[in-house]
Amino acid sequence: MDELSKADTQKIRKLHNKVKKAINEYGLIDDGDHILIGLSGGKDSLALVELLGERMKIFVPKFKLTAVHISVENISYQSDLAYLEAHSNHFNIPFVHHVTKFDETIDETKSKCFLCSWHRRKALFEVAKQLGCNKIALGHHLDDMVETLLLNLFYQGSFGTMPPKLQMEKFDMTIIRPLSLITEREMKEMESIRDYKKQIKNCPFEKDSSRRDAKNMITELEKWNPDVRQSILGAMQNIKTEYLPQKSKYKA
Repeated sequence: MDELSKADTQKIRKLHNKVKKAINEYGLIDDGDHILIGLSGGKDSLALVELLGERMKIFVPKFKLTAVHISVENISYQSDLAYLEAHSNHFNIPFVHHVTKFDETIDETKSKCFLCSWHRRKALFEVAKQLGCNKIALGHHLDDMVETLLLNLFYQGSFGTMPPKLQMEKFDMTIIRPLSLITEREMKEMESIRDYKKQIKNCPFEKDSSRRDAKNMITELEKWNPDVRQSILGAMQNIKTEYLPQKSKYKA
């Protein structure tokens, strides 16, 4: 990689520190872990490969990584597989490409976006099992967590999000999100510094999501409080149930 300016070096170092903090605060990585990185080809997953790849060189805890890219045959997007493999190999991380597909006529009540996402996630679990991985690292950052909280709050009537660490009992697999303390703005800065190569063809449903509305809402909230993301993260970790409505267990 090209030599960086002092300012850019400090920005990258700050991201490494935030990943280290997330790993320590949420107990994301244990000694002996074999972690599958979901490498979609977007900026966040490319950054995750670098940040965990560099972290892997520090042997406390000692763990290993495998980067996996899932392609869906019947969705018209395309990634530069040679670029993804070269990026992974640069950090001494093996690269695996797995192809899957789904029949969109089986459940026409679900959107193609939902079906594609569900089948890609299912394929990640299957490949993780085949490789002997015990954890899957995904490139979701702080903005993703806040947006998901708002979407669940407004559309599902529930208070929950994608946590930094989630034990999937059904699949005997743990999901980790090492970028949980990093904002999307910081991810875009890293993308600019590293000059990541764009995917050949993006997902055709990328802009057809209610998540775009959540992003816009956070932008508006930021006008009230520039640190609104950190405040919402703090609220998720400081829930005072005694001040929330509680349904009675007894009926008159």
